[in-house]
Amino acid sequence: MKRKLQNIAYLLMAAALVTSCGGKKQTSEFPDWAWADFQRPEGINPIISPDTTTFFYCPMRQDSVAWEASDTFNPAATVYNGKVVVLYRAEDNSATGIGSRTSRLGYAYSDDGLHFKRMSAPVFYPADDSQKELENPGGCEDPRVAVTEDGLYVMHYTQWNRKQARLAVATSRDLQTWEKHGPAFAKAYNGRFMDEFSKSASIVTQLIDGKQVIAKIDGKYWMYWGEKFVNVATSTDLVNWEPMLDENGEFLKVMTPRAGKFDSDLTECGPPAILTDKGILLLYNGKNKSGAEGDTLYTANSYCAGQALFDAKNPTKLIDRLDKPFYIPESDFEKSGQYPAGTVFIEGLVFYNQKWFLYYGCADSRVAVAVYDPLKK
Repeated sequence: MKRKLQNIAYLLMAAALVTSCGGKKQTSEFPDWAWADFQRPEGINPIISPDTTTFFYCPMRQDSVAWEASDTFNPAATVYNGKVVVLYRAEDNSATGIGSRTSRLGYAYSDDGLHFKRMSAPVFYPADDSQKELENPGGCEDPRVAVTEDGLYVMHYTQWNRKQARLAVATSRDLQTWEKHGPAFAKAYNGRFMDEFSKSASIVTQLIDGKQVIAKIDGKYWMYWGEKFVNVATSTDLVNWEPMLDENGEFLKVMTPRAGKFDSDLTECGPPAILTDKGILLLYNGKNKSGAEGDTLYTANSYCAGQALFDAKNPTKLIDRLDKPFYIPESDFEKSGQYPAGTVFIEGLVFYNQKWFLYYGCADSRVAVAVYDPLKK
């Protein structure tokens, strides 16, 4: 009898270990405002990987290039004509090292948000246009896309000429033909911030009749933006943006890195923010410092995904923030490639078939997806 009871105890302990390590998050650890239960669909990821067989005539090099041969990562996502569209950053094989190649944006589409078909040529890239001095030779990086109620797609992306990174704006009605508008802050404060380092924008969106669209608060459009810390900007036309400033005339920092936490080095904005009944939910990318300055539970220099809640009536007011990430690098392809420290870099969020699909870059090398079902919360 004693041995039988011991065996039962061992079985219960084993079951507990399987439950705790099996990837199903204990959502009770998180506050009720958080969307903590994003799950990796079994056998699906990565959904987009490099392709050495596709070529594109580059107007800047005036030559054919293998435009997505090296890495495919950091995707924007939205819905167009009933399909999920992912615009992913693709790097050619022109050089070695992060930021050394040319980045262009590829187009992939899906009927279920999980299985994708891809176009053979990029839809957005450095060209002989008004933005060539700001985008060549580094390219167009790290897009985020949101859509208005009348179907205008607004994309923020990073212009990289290998001298300075600038947050820029482009618009489209079909996600393939784009109008480039240039740096988001070019006209703000008489051009004061035109040449300032800027990137990573999360426009505030909301659900209307089951469709995720760009929201207005107090008659303005709002976005969170920034890499080192989170800033805020507003706009009346979605093209020209004015960053909010503090009492010293510097960028207003509404959220900053925290010592000893997973986001101790960077708090970089992720996909479009979303208005909920609790406030404005911002999903962001936290980079961990090494040693005692960071969180030793996570790999030094790794990127994990966090969440913060802002006041819906005052978007500059931070209400709450997760102390631990809701999503971390786990799979092999999330911990290898260009960034082996581990990266899940979230940039795309869409509401599709009554679920939330989160698209992210894996170690600057692949694209993957996680799914959250709000009905199961």
